[in-house]
Amino acid sequence: MTAPSTRRLPEPRVAPSVAATTNSHLQITDVTKNFGSQAVLRGVNLSVAKGGTTAIVGPSGSGKTTLLRLIAGFEHPDTGTISLNGTTVAGDGAWLPAHKRQIGYVAQDGALFPHLTVGQNVAFGLNAAKREGGRRAVNARVAELLEMVSLDASMAKRRPHQLSGGQQQRVALARALAREPELMLLDEPFSALDAGLRVATRRAVAKVLAEAGVTTILVTHDQAEALSFADQVAVMRGGKLAQIGNPFVVYTRPADRATAEFLGDAVILDAWLEGTLATCSLGAIPVRRPPAQGRVQLMLRPEQIRIAEDGPIRGVVVDTDYFGPETTVRLKLNVPKEVAEHADHRYPGGGEVITIRHWNASIARPGMELCLRVVGEAVAFPTDE
Repeated sequence: MTAPSTRRLPEPRVAPSVAATTNSHLQITDVTKNFGSQAVLRGVNLSVAKGGTTAIVGPSGSGKTTLLRLIAGFEHPDTGTISLNGTTVAGDGAWLPAHKRQIGYVAQDGALFPHLTVGQNVAFGLNAAKREGGRRAVNARVAELLEMVSLDASMAKRRPHQLSGGQQQRVALARALAREPELMLLDEPFSALDAGLRVATRRAVAKVLAEAGVTTILVTHDQAEALSFADQVAVMRGGKLAQIGNPFVVYTRPADRATAEFLGDAVILDAWLEGTLATCSLGAIPVRRPPAQGRVQLMLRPEQIRIAEDGPIRGVVVDTDYFGPETTVRLKLNVPKEVAEHADHRYPGGGEVITIRHWNASIARPGMELCLRVVGEAVAFPTDE
């Protein structure tokens, strides 16, 4: 991971608009939103497929929750349109209020009614037709919904304060599912939970929604959560979507350096690119779809850099951090022979400190020299970033 920098993050390139198809459940087109003089959303385009799961991820203040509120119908867009199943619900003179959009919403704190029991909270989400079926029908549906979120029907008599954080979020999900929504909006619903509980609850919620076939949008600032939860990730920065794609693509082939560093630890090295081969302190590395020739910045993920038994690429261990299943190792790279001997010094590199990961805590000690090799391709960014 590169050292913190005071450099100003570049303006995100606007991600290509995902074209609407007959399979699109949600289509957002050129949406903007201002609060006073502050531009919060600036030309957002996003398409979400029916039954799909999209994670909108970005730092605090990037516009994620505002976008979710526009989709839910809690706010009006200033310009642009929002369509559900091909029908415009906001923009161009159209407006469909929130309660008619068949959308479920789960907030960060669950927003359960503290004076109601679990069963009453869930029943609150039932539509009038279901409630008119009588107490027995309502109780049966509540029990069914609690079972869907892996909670025992006996919990219906408890109050929210008698539940764990994870159980409260499952009740909130059950209440949202009671409306039989076609689209579920999740606004950082796991962020207040402990780490272990957060993972378990996230998996349970994803399973429930997938089995119900509900289109889902998750807003989060947690990169790992976005990558593991969704089949489409939209990276938001400065009120724009910087990149949209499946989790593997946005992680391994980020659109720019800022996106690369936001989505996870990144090793950034100066390099010289000729054709599809970049030369840097880690040797000659293939580059997928090079953006330019000559001097570039090269991006690798730490897991792509392995410790080798022998080889010309070497680094000296600066320090290590033990985290149980893995150890992070910081190394200062030696100047490769081809760089040191190049007469015109076109090739940058040498002396950078990088971070890699290894499972064996005893393999590295400060001062040791290690041989390294790179697995896979690198991503190159123009140096003007």
